[in-house]
Amino acid sequence: MTILEMLTIFFATVGVAFILLASFGVLRLPDIYTRVHAVGKAGTLGVIGVLFGVGFYFGSLLVLAKMLALIGFFLLTSPVAAHMVGRAAYLTKVKAMPSNAPDELAGRYDEQRRLL
Repeated sequence: MTILEMLTIFFATVGVAFILLASFGVLRLPDIYTRVHAVGKAGTLGVIGVLFGVGFYFGSLLVLAKMLALIGFFLLTSPVAAHMVGRAAYLTKVKAMPSNAPDELAGRYDEQRRLL
């Protein structure tokens, strides 16, 4: 087994494990805010691991460069998407679990101008 094959197996396995962890988070966590957090963190790490595995599998510098570009794109867009989903949930008044942190934005949202 070559070093590239070992790296492929390692990164793909770690990536799939993080994606599985994110899916458990979606199924088991109590509200939208904690679910978005689980998917935003574990899902991002999972996709990065799988993309590294794909890059090492093909062993080409060009493919690895494309995978790095995809990883960069994903690192830029995934947190923004998670933030926007959480913000949309908050602005539509989706309630959080009482055991979560207190609502620090209470009373700060101007509904007429739609500004926080």
